Amino acid sequence: MEKGYIHVYTGNGKGKTTAAFGLALRAAMAGKKVYIGQFVKGMAYSETKCSDYIAGIEIEQYGTTCYIDRNPDEEDVQRARRGLEKCKSILASGAFDVVVLDEIFIAVCFKLLKDDEVLEALKGKAEPVEVVLTGRYASEALIEAADLVTEMREIKHYYTQGVLSREGIDC
Repeated sequence: MEKGYIHVYTGNGKGKTTAAFGLALRAAMAGKKVYIGQFVKGMAYSETKCSDYIAGIEIEQYGTTCYIDRNPDEEDVQRARRGLEKCKSILASGAFDVVVLDEIFIAVCFKLLKDDEVLEALKGKAEPVEVVLTGRYASEALIEAADLVTEMREIKHYYTQGVLSREGIDC
């Protein structure tokens, strides 16, 4: 039984979720079972359709709509908490080979979840489960718990020139 590692994709640059989905696709194409829990996201992004086309990938969203421009409400908190409990159970069960906790760091940053709750979920994972955590603002404690940390750093982005998200490329 191979050891599963903990990956962190963080930083202010584009590509964290994209990298996580790339790893998920690679794993599924190798016959592995993949679970993706998307925190704070509740809209139908293009990537959420991949489970319709690729066997072995299951996706659930634990958000409502984007609240980056508003304060999270109690429903946001409850959804995040339920999502973490489900992910904790999945991590411990070993039923999936790869588990992605997409935007988990945003959920922590907005105080929907606490670092120690996420750390507890990671500590309880079955040995062979590979885990990917994404989002801006990864805490030092969660970075320390990881085996692999990649920081996406924005150098230049067309968004600053007024280009909105484009379906299939940015969302």
